[in-house]
Amino acid sequence: MISQQTKIWWPIAIVALLLQWGCGIYSFTGASIPPGTKTFQVNYFENLAGNRPGSTVEPGLDNDFTIALQDLLLNQTNLDLVNENGDLIYEGEIIEYSVTPMSATAEITAAQNRLKMTIAFRFVNTKKEEDDFKKSYSFYYDFPAELQVYDVKDAAHKDIFDRITQDIFNDTLAKW
Repeated sequence: MISQQTKIWWPIAIVALLLQWGCGIYSFTGASIPPGTKTFQVNYFENLAGNRPGSTVEPGLDNDFTIALQDLLLNQTNLDLVNENGDLIYEGEIIEYSVTPMSATAEITAAQNRLKMTIAFRFVNTKKEEDDFKKSYSFYYDFPAELQVYDVKDAAHKDIFDRITQDIFNDTLAKW
């Protein structure tokens, strides 16, 4: 005779097993890691924005963005970060970092400015070459004209980095 406890735990064990089996290579973050993929590398995103008219060079921007992308991939996947020979390779350049006026006041002065950043991005999947691609990613942060970029830099970089790195993640691993 089967005990009452056994009757309760048996369906729970089956459901847990099916959930584990059904999730396959997917993670709870939405990442779809190709089979056999264990590592990724994020090459240094050089800041070439100063070469583009209207753009400025922001010291440390290249390093900060590179680290932001590494952190997102480390936090949302179970892949290991390596310096070379990664299964997935993320690389590119910062090609725009500019501030432009967005709206005017009655006195014909700027009421709001927009800080915009654009990345020229390349993705290489050494396990599945048909996934390789090149694409530009861009995002912006609007702020009151009476403030300087220095005043909003931390918040602006957080918003811009969060959006661009999440878009990169979605295109490379979530396939959304």
